[in-house]
Amino acid sequence: MSRLGWALHDGHVIALRNIILIRRVPEVLVGVLISPIMFVLLFAYVFGGSIDTGGVSYREFLIGGIFAQTVVFGATFTGAGLAQDVQKGIIDRFRSLPMARSAVLVGRTASDVIYNVLTIAIMSLSGLLVGWRIRSSMLEALGGFLLLLVFAYAFSWVMAYVGLLVPKPEVVNNASFIVIFPATFIANTFVPSENLPGLLRTFAEWNPVSSVTQAARVAFGNTSPLVPTPDVWALQHPVAYTLIWVGVLLTIFVPLSVRQFQRAALR
Repeated sequence: MSRLGWALHDGHVIALRNIILIRRVPEVLVGVLISPIMFVLLFAYVFGGSIDTGGVSYREFLIGGIFAQTVVFGATFTGAGLAQDVQKGIIDRFRSLPMARSAVLVGRTASDVIYNVLTIAIMSLSGLLVGWRIRSSMLEALGGFLLLLVFAYAFSWVMAYVGLLVPKPEVVNNASFIVIFPATFIANTFVPSENLPGLLRTFAEWNPVSSVTQAARVAFGNTSPLVPTPDVWALQHPVAYTLIWVGVLLTIFVPLSVRQFQRAALR
């Protein structure tokens, strides 16, 4: 078997190990699922009536943003899990085994895709209950879900690097909240970017969270001809812009994470 084949095989084993934790520690998954459901209910019923989305039902406008925010926040489990493994010495045990060095990272990021699939499934059901509908073809909708998962996978490598860089899992959670929370709100996730003032609007329009949100809304048919076409390239071509960011994140953070993995294991 080639080196790539061994790395994928070992990564598959690590991914299974992380997925088993869902069954053994179900409260982790419960926490992942409750948060997006709360956001859906909160914004749909509390704020929805006061936000103008220009001819689109706010509940349909909302779900694409909730999807994007949730999969980005879901990437923090990669960072926290790796920081915990380093702290407990599990990484040292993995290093003592005849396995590919990249397998731990590949397995961890792959297992988080499963978390995100489960989360999106629960969120979709919640969205249907509050009035969200897919108004495009099934193929287009699947493309929207796939783009969300691909973006989340790329972002999980960012959090993998952060998780290997910091000394404790709590630091990952605090750091991710400080950075990810404003990044997902200064976007078109919950309000149209046109409603934001000055620099905030510019940031939101070029924020990759906005582009993946916009791509999801288009894929689900949650747009309206009454809404003017965005005047920035990133939102006019949201799929292309999102994939550019996916490529940039993977190109930068995959090698950085593998290198940091070697250093973290020696701490």
